[in-house]
Formats: sequence, C-alpha cells, structure tokens
Amino acid sequence: MSPLLIFLIALALILVLTTTFRIHPFLSLLGVSIFVAILSGRPFEGLESLLTGMSQVLYQLGIIIVCGSIIGTILEGIGGTTVIADDIIRLTKKPVLALNVLGFLVALPVMCCILAYVILIPIAREIAARQKLPVGVVATSLGLGTLASYELIYPAPGVYSAATELGVVGMEIVVLGVLIAIPTSLVGYWYAQRFCRIGEIPGSAVGEVRARASRLRAYPPIAVPLVLIFVQLLVPIPVLEFLGNPNIALLIGVALAFLSTTRFGQDKRNLWTGEAVRRGGGILMVLCAGGALGSVLGLTGVGPELCAIVIASGLPALLIPFLLAVAIQTIQGSRLVTFIVVPGLLAPILPTLGLSPMLVLFSMASGTFMISHANDAYFWTVVELAGLEPATGYRCYTLGGMVLGVMALGITLLLHFSGMFAT
Repeated sequence: MSPLLIFLIALALILVLTTTFRIHPFLSLLGVSIFVAILSGRPFEGLESLLTGMSQVLYQLGIIIVCGSIIGTILEGIGGTTVIADDIIRLTKKPVLALNVLGFLVALPVMCCILAYVILIPIAREIAARQKLPVGVVATSLGLGTLASYELIYPAPGVYSAATELGVVGMEIVVLGVLIAIPTSLVGYWYAQRFCRIGEIPGSAVGEVRARASRLRAYPPIAVPLVLIFVQLLVPIPVLEFLGNPNIALLIGVALAFLSTTRFGQDKRNLWTGEAVRRGGGILMVLCAGGALGSVLGLTGVGPELCAIVIASGLPALLIPFLLAVAIQTIQGSRLVTFIVVPGLLAPILPTLGLSPMLVLFSMASGTFMISHANDAYFWTVVELAGLEPATGYRCYTLGGMVLGVMALGITLLLHFSGMFAT
C-alpha cells in the first residue's frame, strides 16, 4: 500500500476514534500505530519503532511533565496561582495578551515551548477563572506565544541547528527572527481571542484555601527554575549547567513548592502530590503514544514520498523549503527533527533555488508551525493540561499554528520581494 495512503488513513482513524467514538487518546494512538505498522507490511519493525518512539518522549519529558504538574497543583492548592494571576490582571489590564507575551518570553531562555507551557498553564487557568474566560482562550494565547519564539528566534535549538547547516550566521539572523516572531505571536493572540472562546471556565483556587499565599511562597517555585535555566545559558560552568538542566531545575521547583506548604501539613501535601503525579502520568502516557505514532509513520517512508512530490511540483522557490518542512512536520510531529532533516533534503537543490540562505531558513521555520496533530507531543500537552477535548485542540492549537505559519511565511515573502537579501 502507498505510504501516503497509509498516512491519510492513520489521520482519519485518529480523528474518528478520538472525536466520534471518544476513545481515550492513549489507546487511539497506540491502536493506530500498530495498524499502520501492519499496513506497511513491517509489523515487528513497527512494534520496535513504537516502543522506541515512546521511550524517547519519556526520556525527554518524563521529569518535566510530572514536576510541572506537582508545582502547578501545589500552587493552585495554596492559592499561589491566584496571587500571580491577580498580579498579572492588575498590572496589564489585558491578561490574555500578557499570557501570549509571557509564553513568548519564557520559551526563549528555557529553549523549549513545552516546558514554558507546563510552567505557565496553571497561571493561565487561574486567570481564566478570575476573568470568567473559557480555558480555550488562555491556553491558545499562551501556547501560540511559546511557539512563535521557539520556532523563529535564534538560538532556539531547531533554528540553531538549521542555521548552522545552512551556513547562516551573525546578529542579522537574531534581529530578523525577532522581527518575524513578534507579529506572528500577536496574530496568535488575535486568533485566540477571536476563535477560541470555547471550553469550560475553570474553577478558581481562591475558594479552596482559607487565605491567599504570600508572594514569597507563590513565585519561587516558578521563578527559580526559570532563572536557573536562563543563567546556565549565560554562564556555562559545570555547577550551573547541572542546576540549570530543566529536569534538575524543576525538581528544585518542586522542593520550593513543598516548602510553601508548611502550614497546610503533610497529609495535604501528600494529597496534592499524589493527585499531580496521577494527572502528570496520564498526560505523559498520551505524549508517549503520540511519539510512538510519529516513529511508526516515519518507518513507512511517507516522508521521502511527500518530499519528492514537493520538489517536483515546480512551485515558486521560496515555497519549497516551507512545504518540505510542512511535509516532514506533519509526518513525524517533532519540530526539532524537522529542523534537522529539512536542510539535508534542501542541500542538493539549494543552489538552483537562487535564494538567500536566511530566507530559506525562515521559509522552512514557517513550515514547522504546520500541521500539528496527534503525533505532536505539544498538541497533547496543550490539550491535556488545559483540559480541552481533542476536537477543541484541533480548532484552537492546530488551526492557530497554521495561522502563525502563514503569517511568518507572509512576512518572509515580503522580505524576499523587498530585495533586501542577496542570494
């Protein structure tokens, strides 16, 4: 069977299982992964690839997701998220925009859109509760803000890898990335406000505690990990590199969250921790199943088939990097993998495109926003931590990401036609 047909069948099955039959995403994704392996005629290799894909997600995100869940649950329990949310509402007057900006800024130093979202989503949910907003608005604004900076601004890991491969260096790439990323992020805020007023209005933590936590208890579990991660990037010495590793930094955040619960007693702390681990573990299993699907789809060979179609299409040169990135991103789900793979695919045809390597980079980066679906770990992170239905995730996060990709590509096209960049 054609790899492309297998891919389309897999997408259709996931949509039907999760939205029509409402089967849990973990079982839906695993079932489709095994079915894809059978259709491709490589069931045993497919099973091995499935397990490898799951283990890679667990390796990369296991501690981060569970620790982030613990920090968020404890802060919600002691009223810490209420304190931070009230500060944002009072200082900004536009809290949904503030979440977009926070996501944009935090994703830069932590070098990870997922980590930024995990840290900030408890605050976003509390803002939604205080402002009587559907959770879809705040989750989308925050999530798209993290994507804009992570996928466009050097030295985010993917941009750094692709820029190195393409030979793009210098401050110009940083400035250009920022200039493209800022309006792209703001379009994400607009999209969230206009199209994502769906989902429940979360309950506020303020009614569940007798008194609000002090700022001294509320901020350190979130602020200290962020500072540690950022400082180790600026001062690369062994001690700071260890403490600033995201896994260690979030474990330190958990310790600080525990210290903030002293007046609530050990039983309450254990209750919150157990609840957080169960919730984080459930989310992590869905992410692992998404990683399994991406790995098995890669085994079918659909990526090279789609790339061959794009290269032979005769489309305008600047669309080739964009569409190659769309193809690879859609198949395997990891943005970092897309940034690593696409420059190699472009290398043989790069001289014939007649484009500035910098424009090639940002055309490709624009394509990584599209198309996020069930094989993308961030899709399930956004959906599960916000408490959204998968169908809502497709409407808010997937379509929102496509809007960002079109915006970023549009700005890149304007730069191309301005004649500012030589080949």
